[in-house]
Amino acid sequence: MTIRIEPAAPPFAPEIEKRLAAIMPEGVPPLTLFTTLARNPRVFQRFMDGGLLDKGTLSLRQREIVIDRACARCGSSYEWGVHVAFFADRVGFTGDQIQSLATGTGNDPCWEESEGLLLKLVDALHDTNGIDDALYAALARAFSAEQLIELVVLTGFYHTVSFVTNGLKIADEAFGAPLPRAALRQRDQDGARVAGG
Repeated sequence: MTIRIEPAAPPFAPEIEKRLAAIMPEGVPPLTLFTTLARNPRVFQRFMDGGLLDKGTLSLRQREIVIDRACARCGSSYEWGVHVAFFADRVGFTGDQIQSLATGTGNDPCWEESEGLLLKLVDALHDTNGIDDALYAALARAFSAEQLIELVVLTGFYHTVSFVTNGLKIADEAFGAPLPRAALRQRDQDGARVAGG
């Protein structure tokens, strides 16, 4: 795969350097996604402002279920790899759960009911650009209004991230976890269907 836009190289502008230092763990170089976006400082700043990785109304585990599922459904091997590598152990995902996030369903037995609903939410938004009344009613029993807003926005944000990583062909990070081939095949089939009209 040939990347489409070369990432920015250090030294970075002071405001970009400050943002990169704040988000990256000590001793970890900035992600290629961030340095690519840094080629457009305005977009970089807006992107960083909209990240939703701060402490919100959701647990880290709930956020990661949504993020990983959205990235898998979009076939973003880059973002999937980064999140699974950084967070899967921290939030206690099992091997079955990681596989399910990539290629399973919200009905898989590895999920508690409320976690399965998160997969169903991401799938509904991905497949239909909406949430049917039955699914919304189930979600509303499990999550507050504030959480539901955050869940929908989080799903949309990681569609945007996936569009960036896929559209610009950002190379996977060396440490990233591999996205199962079935998820990549689905992305390619979806792309071929769209291209075919």
